[in-house]
Amino acid sequence: MKIVSYNVNGIRAAMRKGLVEWLKQTNPDIVGFQEIKALENQIDTVALADAGYLYQYWFPAQKKGYSGTGIISKIKPHTVVYGTGIDYMDFEGRNIRADFDDFSFMSLYLPSGTNPERLAFKFKYMADFLEYATKLQQNLPNLIISGDYNICHQAHDIHDPIRLQHVSGFLPEERAWLTTFIQSGFIDSFRQFDSRPEQYTWWSYRAGSRERNKGWRIDYHMVSPALKHKIKRSLILPEAKHSDHCPILLEL
Repeated sequence: MKIVSYNVNGIRAAMRKGLVEWLKQTNPDIVGFQEIKALENQIDTVALADAGYLYQYWFPAQKKGYSGTGIISKIKPHTVVYGTGIDYMDFEGRNIRADFDDFSFMSLYLPSGTNPERLAFKFKYMADFLEYATKLQQNLPNLIISGDYNICHQAHDIHDPIRLQHVSGFLPEERAWLTTFIQSGFIDSFRQFDSRPEQYTWWSYRAGSRERNKGWRIDYHMVSPALKHKIKRSLILPEAKHSDHCPILLEL
């Protein structure tokens, strides 16, 4: 079972850059998208179906061209849940979950703190989502929450931890929240296999950041401990270049 999470920074743009062909080559069973920036009727769902993804679920933001998540799958889930039931989160289409027989998979797009107002929004979201995920895991012990968390956890997850320590995405409060989230009952699956520094999932479009590998690791497959013995691999796939993020792969 291969699961991919990918912040595509606009699914229509990513498809124009060869996303569907990449999916055919990589052949994941399930894909969670973040930042789709499109309504379902704006997405080439036929091309995705032709690639084998007959089951497609989209949760766009109410604001057009902004945020939004989605899940496509070769396997039919028995339940799909759009959002969390927390209105201010769901207005922005930041969570979608598919429940399968042996596990549940959520695609998450946690806000960024680009200005003081959005940073306050992010902290509220973080607090409420931690409570929501903790309760959810009690009912769904085989839970995977994958996506763009917009937080680097440790110093070796970011290219310049000293200079960027006061920038949202690497603030002490954000990093502490991610520690608490993991301690509440999740495994950072990538770090179960790879402890090396300079393993990133996002690079700014500015100043040749990707070519120089001046990046941030902000995308995660967070896996409930009940599934730990099922984790075969957890990888970053930086060669895929349809976005300013790259996809991450979890194999169970």
